[in-house]
Amino acid sequence: MTRGLSWRNFDFLLLGAVVLASSLGTAMIRSAVAGNEILQPLIIRQVYFALLGGFVIFVVASIDYRYWLALYRPIYFGIMIFLVSLSSFGQSAFGAQRWFQVGVLFLQPTEFAKIVAIIVLARYFDKTQYQPKNLRWAFGGFLWAFGLIIWIVLQPNLSNVIVLAVIFFAMLWINGLELKQVLYLGLAGIVLAGIAFPFLEPYQRQRVFTFLSQDSTATYGATYNVQQALIAIGSGGLFGKGYGHGTQTQLRFLKVRHTDFIFSAVSEEFGMIGAVVIILTLAFIVWRCIRAAQKARDVSGSMMAFGVAILIFFQGAVNIAMNLNIVPVSGLPLPFISYGGSGLTALMLGIGLVESVVMRHSQTEF
Repeated sequence: MTRGLSWRNFDFLLLGAVVLASSLGTAMIRSAVAGNEILQPLIIRQVYFALLGGFVIFVVASIDYRYWLALYRPIYFGIMIFLVSLSSFGQSAFGAQRWFQVGVLFLQPTEFAKIVAIIVLARYFDKTQYQPKNLRWAFGGFLWAFGLIIWIVLQPNLSNVIVLAVIFFAMLWINGLELKQVLYLGLAGIVLAGIAFPFLEPYQRQRVFTFLSQDSTATYGATYNVQQALIAIGSGGLFGKGYGHGTQTQLRFLKVRHTDFIFSAVSEEFGMIGAVVIILTLAFIVWRCIRAAQKARDVSGSMMAFGVAILIFFQGAVNIAMNLNIVPVSGLPLPFISYGGSGLTALMLGIGLVESVVMRHSQTEF
């Protein structure tokens, strides 16, 4: 705890936006379940995780974020052990080892690994802020990120590898690496991705081929899912068909509608108005995180808040683009909206870190 900590600096606007997004998400999950008895328990689970997440925000906010930096080694190696163990003992889905089952709960270490990566990279860029911003400096940060990325690659969970890579490159750029050097590294990454493509899992390659082929006659798989998502979005019109009255959602033509394609369910039942509300709410959350980064008292606090902003922005943008068939199906959830206890709790943990940065800003008002 920080002596004289004042909750007047707490960003209640950010908290309100998170509560609004989580509430909208829980309500849409209830509708998206569409009477499926197997999925019915997910509703109350999401409520519990949302309440737990709210508690996590206040607890983490009350702790000086610099304490987490001091504990970076046990946090880093602890999550690494979980990721390594996941390959041997984890439950699989869609061809990848994704979670541990503890009773009725499913824990996804990868979701928390993204927050740990933000903490560790924030510390690295704080400690090296006076070093020359060259490729050697960039490679040092890459080694910290790679220590987590390699185990996620082996699951294999390509979408979250991309999320971590985006967070890392964004931090590099904001910390002073020249844009042309970032572009060089990005091009190198694209070349490596091309080389690695033949070695991906069959389902991962199929997602890319499906996106490129745009086969309108397909009645199954990723193409079918995207087709139903587009029908749902288009049929919602301006104001939607009404809560619980979306035909693609309620008749279960739209698959994985409570996770990957929940944005389509929102668009069908609440129309373009509902979709815009979701987008603006997430954009507001990202803006408040960036504002916290700008006003942080040190580089580590700034990078923590900025990393959380990039995480929410990128996952949200990719999920919405996937629903609109702009990018291949990736499996990344819509932040605070899609079902997922680990994902929601990890995001709440990230918001708690942002609030901790806000509360320790040197000025009285934020």
